[in-house]
Amino acid sequence: MIMATHKLDITNEHCPMTFVKTKLKLAQIAKGDRLEVLLLEGEPLQNVPKSATEQGFQVLEVKQIDGPVYQVTIQK
Repeated sequence: MIMATHKLDITNEHCPMTFVKTKLKLAQIAKGDRLEVLLLEGEPLQNVPKSATEQGFQVLEVKQIDGPVYQVTIQK
């Protein structure tokens, strides 16, 4: 079964909206799908992966894309 990959850019958002938007997007995708979240270092980078794990999602990867921008890959 092929799983889909969805993208979400929250580089213009601030906490707590960063995880709120991430959680809303995760609610829209199918179980097993992946969500690639673009976010900034600092609070969003600390909070989104931690909150996703606490909510029962699997954080597959956190990587720096460009300067302060990171990509967090979460599997539902």
